[in-house]
Amino acid sequence: MLTRALIVVLAILNLGVALWWMLRGDPVPAAPAPTTGVAQLQLLPSTGSPPPAARVAAAPTQALDDVTPEPTPAPAPAPVATPAAAVTEQATASVTAAPAPTSTPAMVPPTPAPAAAPAAAPTPVAAAPAQCVSLGPFADRAAAQAAQAKAGASLRGTRLREIADAGATRYRVLLPAAASREDAQATVKRIVAAGVSDYYIIAQGEETNAIALGQYRNREGAERRMAALSAAGFNARMVASGGDGSAQWWLDATLADQADPGAVRQRSGAAQQRSLDCARLR
Repeated sequence: MLTRALIVVLAILNLGVALWWMLRGDPVPAAPAPTTGVAQLQLLPSTGSPPPAARVAAAPTQALDDVTPEPTPAPAPAPVATPAAAVTEQATASVTAAPAPTSTPAMVPPTPAPAAAPAAAPTPVAAAPAQCVSLGPFADRAAAQAAQAKAGASLRGTRLREIADAGATRYRVLLPAAASREDAQATVKRIVAAGVSDYYIIAQGEETNAIALGQYRNREGAERRMAALSAAGFNARMVASGGDGSAQWWLDATLADQADPGAVRQRSGAAQQRSLDCARLR
């Protein structure tokens, strides 16, 4: 029931709106906004009086005697300016009074001169790595010093080195003996954690609980092993075996720039020439 009532109310409202649109009439257009700077047309009230001739024509005709002179015609009235002419004169005066616009030349910024390209920096030349050698063996210290004097400026940072067990047939690298077997095993765990291999714990003799870390036929191999252990934090020692216990002297140095190792060996009088790690000279 409520739905039908709503439908009836909506139909009545729609019918009322339609009748209002039909009976409201055309809308009155709004007056256009005045244009700025343009003279507008204004209607002036007419103030002129009708010419005398019209008044005379409108007056009733009366009989006149023949002796009465004819009336003198009145002069023609001055023309009255129409509203259109007034508007034209006002627009002409406005145009004449307005000053002519003057054009201002645009300021063009000066074009900056192109910056000079920076000169390319010379490419640095990588220095050649230093080369170190060990010359020898010499029978005593005096012979090694004589060889150093013969080499002269071809060698830099020279150092004399004595090998007390030059006649040894083998070299062993050891860590000092620990106080107990447990301490030795704890050291072995540290060695394994550092990535070092080839080790064993000596179980008897004078070196009981010492840790052997390799045996070498030449001194250079044993010295390289000791350098690796020292870098890992272990203080190893080298033990030479065999030989007569005679000593030898070697001359360790850095080659000068452009120096030939073979030519330097011949100049010094050394019998052998061995490559040397330059870090050992520092």
